[in-house]
Amino acid sequence: MKHLSRAGLRALAALLALAACGAAQAQVDDDGNDRNKPLWEAGLVGFGLSQPAYPGAADKVSQVLALPWGVYRGKIFRVADGNVGARVVSQDSVKFDIGFSGSLGASSKDVAIRSGMPDLGFQFEFGPRTRFVLARPERGAELRLDVPLRAVFEAKKGVNHRGYAFEPRLAYDFDSPDDQWGWQINGSLVFADKEYAQFLYGVPAQFARPGRPAYEAQSGLVTSRLALSGWKRINRDWSVFGFVRYDYSGSAANADSPLHLKNSGTAAGVGVAWTIGRSSERVN
Repeated sequence: MKHLSRAGLRALAALLALAACGAAQAQVDDDGNDRNKPLWEAGLVGFGLSQPAYPGAADKVSQVLALPWGVYRGKIFRVADGNVGARVVSQDSVKFDIGFSGSLGASSKDVAIRSGMPDLGFQFEFGPRTRFVLARPERGAELRLDVPLRAVFEAKKGVNHRGYAFEPRLAYDFDSPDDQWGWQINGSLVFADKEYAQFLYGVPAQFARPGRPAYEAQSGLVTSRLALSGWKRINRDWSVFGFVRYDYSGSAANADSPLHLKNSGTAAGVGVAWTIGRSSERVN
């Protein structure tokens, strides 16, 4: 998929915008419970975040973004829970959907060890996700396991497939009975196939230099993660949210890559969401 029409580029830009704010949107609408919520909501989200350029990077990248955001909680097609796609199975304890998610890229000029190498472009992922609700210990609380398997694509001078990622995640959510605030703690393991690992950690021979020898990456664990997030509704139309995340990649499959310089790293972000409109129809 090297060349796209103008209409295709506009559609891709819209998809990337949705994926870019997916992580932010997930902080506002990732409790997995649609009951009695508007069928759709739309507005603007502004957020800033700082994170390692990739797991094991010594340099961080920071972004401040303002983007439109939208939620559609349809029975099948959905833009919700930080995901864009189709929900194929929806039962009380098991949900299966197919959709998109995304992550920001990093310029090699901002990552010293990658100087002279190609930039890491905006990455978006597509594939199935199964969600198991393991327990609901109290009202508003939910313990669940998410099992997504995604194909990874890089948007840079076209769209290129970069491999596959697998990130099982165990999460505990709590939302207040009045739906005015909530928090989540989750832990996950990120795995990559050989192609995606090479994209992140490989050093082709033409980019080798003193201190950065040629390296061929292998499939396996990329990082383990522990994250805490929270949100607070200020009024009917305004909400604030934030998150902190700790990554440990010291036992990763490619910890000996010359591009892997740190065994741990932290990410953090804060944002505000403004709901401009919502449907009067509610999810039953």
